[in-house]
Amino acid sequence: MLDGGVTDGASSALEVRFRGFYAAFNARDVETLLAAMTPDVDWANGMTGGRVHGRDAVRAYWAAQWAEIDPRVDPVRVTPRGDGEVVVDVHQVVRDRSGVVIADRMVQHVYRLRDGLVARMDIETGAG
Repeated sequence: MLDGGVTDGASSALEVRFRGFYAAFNARDVETLLAAMTPDVDWANGMTGGRVHGRDAVRAYWAAQWAEIDPRVDPVRVTPRGDGEVVVDVHQVVRDRSGVVIADRMVQHVYRLRDGLVARMDIETGAG
């Protein structure tokens, strides 16, 4: 559902697009994900802090992440903001490599779009 139940055409398309993005992440479909990003994407490093820059760096970040943990992220709400920002409230479940849940929480992913592609992603905790 979108912010406040708003379901206009553009917002619905945005929700479908981001749900697809998260489905690709959960399927580890890196090529689909990287194709949705600008070449110079600026991506939050949720494991160790800091940021990674560019598609190749995001690919390497995910490879390292998935070697250590098994995260699943499911969008709960997609909220468009002005100026090309999209906030996605996400239910995140992280398991260690043996399958034990080490985190189960809500977070917010804040995306900045440029020319229809993801140019930046930030992680905020405390999503409702």
